[in-house]
Amino acid sequence: MALPATQIRRGMVIVFEGDPCRIIEFRHHTPGNLRAMVQAKLKNLRSGNNFEHRFRADDQIHKADMETQELQFLYKAGDTYHFMNTDNYEQLEMDDETLGDNAQWMQDNMMVMVEFYNGKPMSVQLPQFLNFTIVDTAPVMKTATKTASSKPAKLENGVTINVPEFIATGERVRVNPNTGEYMDRAKD
Repeated sequence: MALPATQIRRGMVIVFEGDPCRIIEFRHHTPGNLRAMVQAKLKNLRSGNNFEHRFRADDQIHKADMETQELQFLYKAGDTYHFMNTDNYEQLEMDDETLGDNAQWMQDNMMVMVEFYNGKPMSVQLPQFLNFTIVDTAPVMKTATKTASSKPAKLENGVTINVPEFIATGERVRVNPNTGEYMDRAKD
């Protein structure tokens, strides 16, 4: 279905030069006496590359026909990640390249939303928050407060994030996997 470029919205997936691309940011722009345009930042879901493109207001875009399924992450074997559809028990494999930065956040039995384009997995949407145990960080400072500076901490999955000074090794914390930021102590 063709739409005018002025209908671009953040999060929309369009077909651009044969590849599905997600709109990350966009801005309608009408400079003085020139024609209107839409400046968009896109992410190619096939390659993972980000790029910018300027659409004229009268350009036609095509919305990608994406299918979404909720899958359970089972395990990792080498560079291959194994998932299962809990409705029909079909299994699916994805590699590091398909998962991109999300690969480092995968936990056994985690439920994720996977987007498919023409039957092939393109991207994985992680939960908003994940809980991890801190395996290594500097000792707690006695004078540490919530607004004090932060220190690096290594999580059980090997990722290093910044945490407040009052967090100790062995504590469970909530992390936003999309930004890699510490949110608060885990309540589990």
